[in-house]
Amino acid sequence: MKTKTARLFALTAMTAAAMMPLAAQVSAQEATPREATISVSGEGQSAIAPDMAILSFSVVKQAETAAAALTENSKALADVLKALKEAAIEDRDLQTSNFSVQPLYKHYEPKDGVYVAPEITGYQVSNGLTVRVRDLKKLGAILDTSVKLGINQGGDITFTNDKPEATVTEARKLAVADALAKAKTLTEAAGVKLGRVIQISENSQRPMPIPAGMMRASMAKEADSVPIASGENSYSVVVNVTFALEQ
Repeated sequence: MKTKTARLFALTAMTAAAMMPLAAQVSAQEATPREATISVSGEGQSAIAPDMAILSFSVVKQAETAAAALTENSKALADVLKALKEAAIEDRDLQTSNFSVQPLYKHYEPKDGVYVAPEITGYQVSNGLTVRVRDLKKLGAILDTSVKLGINQGGDITFTNDKPEATVTEARKLAVADALAKAKTLTEAAGVKLGRVIQISENSQRPMPIPAGMMRASMAKEADSVPIASGENSYSVVVNVTFALEQ
């Protein structure tokens, strides 16, 4: 019994001894004042003219049979693709999508209160095409040729940049400079000194692509070339910076 009691006291003493440094460490941490900081945000923007256009349009053909509509659609799209390749558009910049075959119905009013089922009168075949145009000087002529060869739906144009990294980098620098200027203004007004950077984070915002509507097919057929204005793309970066304060 005495042996068990002695072992219990010894174990209790060892545990207490082990906990003492930890308790002292916690007390020391609580006694150490937290570092004074200031957090600010900065924004930077940099603009650049687009160097690439993305076209999205479709060939839509109708015929009495699905096979006939498909044949007409395929021929028109093949003519467009051939013309695009002759204009130096590479295969990597051409993509077809949203292919569909749909019946066309003629609907009837109820006869003597009795429902009359619709009648299939033909079929419609649609095939979409997305084109990246890297030489904007060719854009108007490409649109004009595409419409004349069979493009008859859509015609959305998006202006973008192939490699905007340098412009985004410039926006980052401006954002950091803006944050630093704000922090200096605040600390000078408060009578304290600005210290080191503790933390910095970024929120980049890609520009919304610039959309431009294409001329209607009826107008484009009579035009020598579709007029295009590409404007500029603005890239925005927001940074959040935390600085230490020197007392």
